[in-house]
Amino acid sequence: MTPTSDDASSPDARQPAPARKKRSWFTRFLDVVEWLGNLLPHPVTLFAILAFGVVVLSGVLSWLGVSVGDRRPEAEVGATIEVVNLFSAEGLRDILGGLVENFVGFAPLGVVLVAMLGVGVAERSGLLSALIRGIVLAAPKHLVTAAVVFTGVISNTASEVGYVVLVPLGGAIFLALGRHPLAGMAAAFAGVSGGYSANLLIGSLDPLLAGITQEAAHQIDPEYQVYATANWYFMIVSTFLITTIGTLVSTFIVEPKLGAYDDSRADPTVLDGRSMEPLTSAEKKGLLAAAIAAVGVAALMALLTLPEGAPLRDPEEGDTGPFFDSIVAWIFLFFLVTGLAYGRAVGTMKNDRDVIDGMSSTLSTLGLYLVLVFFAAQFVSFFQDSEIGLIAAIAGANFLETIGMTGPLVFIFFIIMCCFVNLMLGSASAQWAATAPIFVPMLMLLGYAPEVIQAAYRIGDSTTNIITPMMSYFGLILAWAARYDKKIGIGTLISTMLPYSIFFFIFWIGLFYLWVFGLGLPVGPGSPTHL
Repeated sequence: MTPTSDDASSPDARQPAPARKKRSWFTRFLDVVEWLGNLLPHPVTLFAILAFGVVVLSGVLSWLGVSVGDRRPEAEVGATIEVVNLFSAEGLRDILGGLVENFVGFAPLGVVLVAMLGVGVAERSGLLSALIRGIVLAAPKHLVTAAVVFTGVISNTASEVGYVVLVPLGGAIFLALGRHPLAGMAAAFAGVSGGYSANLLIGSLDPLLAGITQEAAHQIDPEYQVYATANWYFMIVSTFLITTIGTLVSTFIVEPKLGAYDDSRADPTVLDGRSMEPLTSAEKKGLLAAAIAAVGVAALMALLTLPEGAPLRDPEEGDTGPFFDSIVAWIFLFFLVTGLAYGRAVGTMKNDRDVIDGMSSTLSTLGLYLVLVFFAAQFVSFFQDSEIGLIAAIAGANFLETIGMTGPLVFIFFIIMCCFVNLMLGSASAQWAATAPIFVPMLMLLGYAPEVIQAAYRIGDSTTNIITPMMSYFGLILAWAARYDKKIGIGTLISTMLPYSIFFFIFWIGLFYLWVFGLGLPVGPGSPTHL
């Protein structure tokens, strides 16, 4: 007899179709975040749209006669600020005539290009890679997790090295120790990206953000200067906070959740890396040469800055303002000299051509950044020229005063806003260029210094870097993770990194409030808390 669908002998009757697994609220939340993120255009396109939108908006607001009372310190009593109409014949002439000047005069552009020239030499010589490996491999086994997270944080001096070198290296180290490789990758990723704004050194990100902050601050005070060292003290302490929290989360949450590693779904080629070679004698010799060179640069810096009447002191005031004005040049010199010393010792930097190749190879990777900066610079310029940003800042400050939110509590909402924006726009420079023109002047009008505002922004930006698919290296991290587990997806990676994001957010905000409002300490050299 031919079996029917009701026959007990039929496969369907013996093996009922499994019920569809119910999706959790968190999984649905991640789906919404991913969907919203996918709705956004490319950051370059986004800034082009924003720039055009500001021009049109200025015309509409000017036609409506929008204005606000001028609250700037130098303003006369009763003065008002009106929207400048860029959507006009005169506005068109100004826009077309200023495109080049807006681009080349954009503060972050020059400082990043100069800093990256030196970083390129250090990277091309092999110094940064050897330094990262040396720190991690020299750590005792019970401190390996902490070493991976810590090295990830300090690798942010040259962020691409951290993403490209340390994250896959973290997986290989844990695999060699018989631990889950994805836990090693997660620990490295948490340090590199979750602690993106923490560091012991001044890196290329610092002058970039400082330049954007300064541009925004000029809406209130045209003479205000924000140095690359604006958040240095706070970032040094944050390095140890992120290392501690990242280590604890890895040890007690992430690694137990992942469990024992099953290599049945791994790419066989990565399993060959269960052992890891230590630094060679040549690399150790190179690191020693780089250390001596670093001491030499530090000594030169001290000689030119510390003595009374030193060249990098203001001849009239006697302060070290000229030194901070030249901090980008010192970043360039530091990495150039240490990279050259390492390269000469190991043979990777034999002549001037090798040095030039290192510089040019790094700049060649900045093509997308240059395109992004062009449109970001136009947006920032249009926003400032139209006075929309200043009017929005004053209106926002007036509103916060009306509802009584002018105290420290305002920074919690500001940091949460930065976290949300970062989920949608993964580039640190892009999102700060878009938000700084509004929030820096707004919080300045409430009496807070730009340096403190920038420090708060960096917390919001860093803590959500590791859970947003919009982050430029997220896809690369996912591809590397897939080598250890071919079925891994975005949801798995995000859920693995989410505990880091939550605990970084909580404890970093706690440190910020204790540091700034509890102890009243400056976030960096010469950085005030209040105006």
